[in-house]
Amino acid sequence: MANIHDVARVAGVSISTVSYALSGKRPIGEKTRLRIDEAVRELDYMPNAAGRMLAGTRTRIFALTAPLRSDTYAPAHMAFVLAVVTAARAFDYDVLLLTEDEAVDGLRRVSSSRLVDGIIVLDVSVEDERADLVRSLGVPAALIGVPGDAAGLVCVDLDFEAAAALAVDRLVDAGHASVALLGHPSAVYERGSNFPVRFRDGFLARAAERGVAASFSMVEKDAPEIRQAVSAILDAHPAVTGLVVHAEEGVHTTILEAVAGRGLSIPADLSVIAGVPTFDTSSFTPPLDVIPLIPADSCVRAVELAVQQLEGPIEPRVELVAPKYRDHGSVAAPRPGG
Repeated sequence: MANIHDVARVAGVSISTVSYALSGKRPIGEKTRLRIDEAVRELDYMPNAAGRMLAGTRTRIFALTAPLRSDTYAPAHMAFVLAVVTAARAFDYDVLLLTEDEAVDGLRRVSSSRLVDGIIVLDVSVEDERADLVRSLGVPAALIGVPGDAAGLVCVDLDFEAAAALAVDRLVDAGHASVALLGHPSAVYERGSNFPVRFRDGFLARAAERGVAASFSMVEKDAPEIRQAVSAILDAHPAVTGLVVHAEEGVHTTILEAVAGRGLSIPADLSVIAGVPTFDTSSFTPPLDVIPLIPADSCVRAVELAVQQLEGPIEPRVELVAPKYRDHGSVAAPRPGG
């Protein structure tokens, strides 16, 4: 098994330089750090876990990997970060935030340097290389989100499929026979972000189960494109009387303006539900029924499961939080005749 001496030899640096690079205690030149990172990967270097426990060197720090991408919705992203930090503090743990887009190297570095006791993974993609790394590292870890392959992992998340089904059921039970979903920008789906895909697929599957017509459209962030998307889906599907919006707060408000601009009243002409937002919809004009995404629901449980693993392995699992519906009066029976 490789040790720190081997890493220093392969990288062509001193042991102390390797130690500083892995711990982050002192700045290291970029070229030197890259050589050390490459040596760590080449040798598959990991610290001696047994020696760490004998030394009683728990750091009481969790690493939170939460990459900031170009399409990241910062308010929701930081709401989850804050929820993780708050939950960790309840266990007297601090959180080291890793925001780099290429998160694998950061996770490998803090794990091999023994800087953290465990890992929390946020903003999980369907094909997420961090999932494979977590499996290989063998350290306490919990994912807030569900990758395409969850084997061997501990995952917690809102049940987005059930949330979408709940929205469809609410509309269908109110009498709507044609429903539509306005979703996130195309880039979010293309990069494999798991929750929009799960919500979209859950929406379409439930509509098919209930025997109602359903359509879906991706919505970009610019106001003209948002208004165009609203017009396109309502013009292409004039029978639509129930609408679910799965998007950012600013997109919701522009959609409501576009609906009003078409002379449509909510809920008399069009029933609207906000799908799994982290923000308050009761102050919208008009207020919207909502199936909320509450960061603490999944983050607290993820931290609890990570803490449990500090005492020993636990069974891999996927725990899904049941969605809830909040009625603000934006859903009603459709007008007779469509």
